[in-house]
Parts: sequence; C-alpha cells; structure tokens
Amino acid sequence: MASIAMAASLRTFLRPHRCRLLLRQSRSLSASAAPAGAAATSTVIRRSVVEVLRERGLVEATTSESLGSASASPRELKAYCGFDPTAESLHLGNLLGLVVLSWFRRCGHNAVALVGGATGRVGDPSGKSAERPELDLAAVETNSNAIKSLIGQILDRAPEPSQHSQSGKNLNLEQNEQALVNSGEKMGSFQILDNYDWWKDITLLDFLKEVGRFARVGTMIAKESVKKRLMSEDGMSYTEFTYQLLQGYDFLYMFRNMGVNVQIGGSDQWGNITAGTELIRKILQVEGAHGLTFPLLLKSDGTKFGKTEDGAIWLSPKMLSPYKFYQYFFSVPDIDVIRFMKILTFMSLDEIQELEESMKKPGYVPNTIQRRLAEEVTRFVHGEEGLEEALKATEALRPGAQTQLDSQTIEGIADDVPSCFLPYGQVLKSPLVDLAVSTGLLASKSAVRRLIKQGGLYLNNIRIDSEDKLVEEGDVVDGKVLLLSAGKKNKMVVRIS
Repeated sequence: MASIAMAASLRTFLRPHRCRLLLRQSRSLSASAAPAGAAATSTVIRRSVVEVLRERGLVEATTSESLGSASASPRELKAYCGFDPTAESLHLGNLLGLVVLSWFRRCGHNAVALVGGATGRVGDPSGKSAERPELDLAAVETNSNAIKSLIGQILDRAPEPSQHSQSGKNLNLEQNEQALVNSGEKMGSFQILDNYDWWKDITLLDFLKEVGRFARVGTMIAKESVKKRLMSEDGMSYTEFTYQLLQGYDFLYMFRNMGVNVQIGGSDQWGNITAGTELIRKILQVEGAHGLTFPLLLKSDGTKFGKTEDGAIWLSPKMLSPYKFYQYFFSVPDIDVIRFMKILTFMSLDEIQELEESMKKPGYVPNTIQRRLAEEVTRFVHGEEGLEEALKATEALRPGAQTQLDSQTIEGIADDVPSCFLPYGQVLKSPLVDLAVSTGLLASKSAVRRLIKQGGLYLNNIRIDSEDKLVEEGDVVDGKVLLLSAGKKNKMVVRIS
C-alpha cells in the first residue's frame, strides 16, 4: 500500500503544469540544386550532431556514448540549455549555448532555451568563488523578459542547413548538411520556457519528499563545483548547495512532460547536468536522458574570452552597441581567430580551412580573417541591420576615411568611447592643440604637437598637419559634435552643449 501511495504522490507531483511556450516553427529547408544531368541521391549517410559538434571543438564530454548514435536520427533528440536571468542581457559566454542549440536544430532536432525565472532567485554556484548577490523579484522578472526576447531573436537567425553566409559565394555544403537537404528533413523548431512556471506550484515539503529523498549527500558533495566552494574561506550556503537539485529537477520535469532528453551546458555545468540524469534514472526508472558539455570560451592563454577591463561583452544592443561588439571580434589575435571561427560561426569547415591556409601565403592582408569572424558573429547576434550599423560606423570612424561623417554616426559610438561636453563658445576658434589636452585625448601640448608631426592627429577623420589649426564652425558636425582621434584607436567624442 505504501508503494501505491508513493507512486500516486509522485504522479501528482510530476503532473503537467501550465507552461509559457514561445514556439518558433522552423522554416523549410531550401532544396539543394543538383548539377544538370546528375542523378538524385538515393542513399544518404547521416552524420550525428555530436560528430558535427566534436569536429568543431564544441564537445567537452557526454554522459553516454549512446548519445552519438541517437543524434544521427532527425527529431530523435530535444536538447535544452539553461540561462539564469542574472542581468538584463546574456553575455558572450552564453553565446556558445545558443550556437550549440542551433547546431541541434540544423541537424534536424528540436531545441529548448530555458530561462531560470525560479533558479535565478537562488544563483548557480558553478564557477563562482563567492555567493551571487541576491536579486529582488522585480529585477528577476525584468531580466527574464529581456533575455527571452534576446534569445528568441538570436535563435531565429540561425541559418538553415542549406544556407551559409559566404559573402556572395556559393560553397558546397558539409556532409551532414547535404544529408539533411537530400533527405528533405526540416530544420528543428525551438521553444523558450521559464522554469518559474512549474516551480511556483511546488512546496518545499513536496520537493523534499519526492525529490530530496533520492539525492545522496555524498554524491552532491563530490561534485566539483561543490568541492571547490567547500574548500574556500567562505564555504557554501545551503541554498547554493541545493541548486544542483533544482536544475536536476528542471531536466526531470521537461523529460517527463515535454520529451526533452538532452541537457547541454558549459564544462562547469557537468555536476548540475549529471544531477539531472541521475534523478531521471532514480525517480522515473528509465534511461534515455543525456548530457553534453562544451568547453568554456577561453583565449589561448587560458583567460576568459569575453571579459574586458570595461566588463562583460554583452549580447544585447542596449548594453553594448553592435559597433563595439564587432570591434571586439575584429581585434581577436591570429592565434585564436580560426578556433573561434569554428566554434562561434556556421561557416563550413572547408571554407575555414581555406581561410587558415590563406593566412600563411605571401600578400595576406592582416585582419582579413578577423573581419570575416566579426561579420559572421555580429550577423548572428545583431542581425543584418546590426551588422550594417557596425560596418558603417567602423568605416566612417576610420581615420582618413572618405566617408562623410554625420552626428548620428558619431553619437552611435559615444557610449563606447570616451566623450565629454563642452560649451559652444569654448570650442569655436579654440586651438586644436589646446582642445586635445582639455578633453583628455592627450596628456600635454607637447604630446599633441609631436603627434601632429607624426601625422597621427585627426579631426573628424581628417588628418591635421598644422599646429596652428583652430576649430571652425564647419568643423562642428551638424552643429552638435566633434570627433578627435589620436592614431587609429584612441578617440574622443566632443559633444557641444
């Protein structure tokens, strides 16, 4: 009788809750045109999404070798990645999760982006040396809504398997993509969910009774994310300690009610992911739940890619302009650019190899590959409109460029470069040497004069050759702004008040 009551209680606890779904139906794949006279392909050898990801350096570990064989069949898998709403935007480190979800879709599987409206109130301790600051409920809700919108826009831009962004070039599809086109499979759909939709109906007593009793403290303590924190000076709170069970239950809930059978995440999420697969196996007593982790986004020197002196590289244009985002990728060193191209873009590996070989040839123009990387990633994150904005600003703000500057272009980068306000009377007829010092562009008048002699001082992208240059009325762009440049990188926007 006890076992019957327990089963009934479990069924009640795992009942489907009403969920908020933002279902995006995928577009049909464009048919691949066969050469004239060529016979149609009758037999297609499909490669699994795991193989595709592994080739591109996007697999750190999997919970089961069976994931590889299961992922070879379209619609066999439904993968999810979680994003806690700790800010109003995702950052560059989160982009890998969106890229991997997009590869699942491109290989015919479905994807789920899970926003942690509930778990974001607790805070994931993985990879953290101290407890996360607590967010109030209004901030969590605001952040959740902003992130849902951002995720939807980015995932909706994932190119279909028959499409590559090739700057006008039509290249052969990779083997797995050709298989999808030939077999007539459609690109997988995606959903955006919020785990608060089911957590709001669960009481602590329910959770402890139906989930907590299946968790073993020894196993939880053995997780790497927990061990590191327990050895730290501040230790770990009980709230953070239980986070792995909260994330594990998310996987269990979606596995049971929505058919989600794969959880993906960065390598620091391994403990949380395996907590989910263990709960599914113990509570539901079934197999078929898989986990896959990808490497963290690191530079060749082992430091995080996406962290700058000014903070994180945000994906939302409200927190970082497309121009600044583009410039960050444009400045990637040669040693990292090919690896980032493999893991952050949907370009074919054949084309990436061609570009890599071109770097070794005489006459290679520096930063050619970086420009392509910046274009591809900016297009995925900010769309064609954002990329055009970034390219326009990049060209217009290049010292010596012939592009006519306007106040809108200059204002567009004012949040990304140093700027100041000066009254009109203080600017007009002012010696440019004095202005370059008073605005903080250069430290001294002697440094300004030296830079002029070297040909490195620009006013509105026009090189200044005379130390006696005065600011004239026509120099003030649209009567609103000036752009001072010391060399190619150091700029100062002067707003006229």
